[in-house]
Amino acid sequence: MRADIVPGGTFPDYELTDHTKKRRRLSELQGNDPMVLLLSRGHYCPKDNQQHLKLAAVQSEFAVAYTRIVTISTDNIVTTREFRASVGANWTFLSDAGRKVQKDLDIKEYTDPYHDPMVPHTLVLKPGLVIYSLYNGYWYWGRPSVDDLRRDLREVTRDIRPDWDLGAPGFREAWDAGDHSQFFHDEDADPVLRAL
Repeated sequence: MRADIVPGGTFPDYELTDHTKKRRRLSELQGNDPMVLLLSRGHYCPKDNQQHLKLAAVQSEFAVAYTRIVTISTDNIVTTREFRASVGANWTFLSDAGRKVQKDLDIKEYTDPYHDPMVPHTLVLKPGLVIYSLYNGYWYWGRPSVDDLRRDLREVTRDIRPDWDLGAPGFREAWDAGDHSQFFHDEDADPVLRAL
């Protein structure tokens, strides 16, 4: 892994083609929310399938927690689409069949010349693609469990959401005075806030 890809560093804002054949930038997919980024071997790998199945089982938790998930694999578009469908994921899968990410990050899995995958990694990213944590998943137990991700995402969310503790001094007074600038809201999802 490239030396600058460490906690506190910024992950590159790659632009790749998604499972619908649309070009997407990581920063666009992340928006202002935390993101779990999976750098995957691809559909052929049973370890990747298992990890994705576990995340798919709790993907509704990520949705209500305003947390994005994105997978990048070295699969082509058709296989990327099949991978996504086979694990029941509803998040974005990006195809890096040209191995741009693998080469740029220096994560070629040289022990598998047949598939030529990247060494799988899982990253938890703060807004701005800032790396909070990084897991090397070459061996399955190196990958984060859902509980590991929950702990990381709890800390990330506590750090980026000023209104983490509504009981903190001054928050109620600010809200009552009409100052909602310190409060997170998704105007598209909350009709009450749209009316304010």
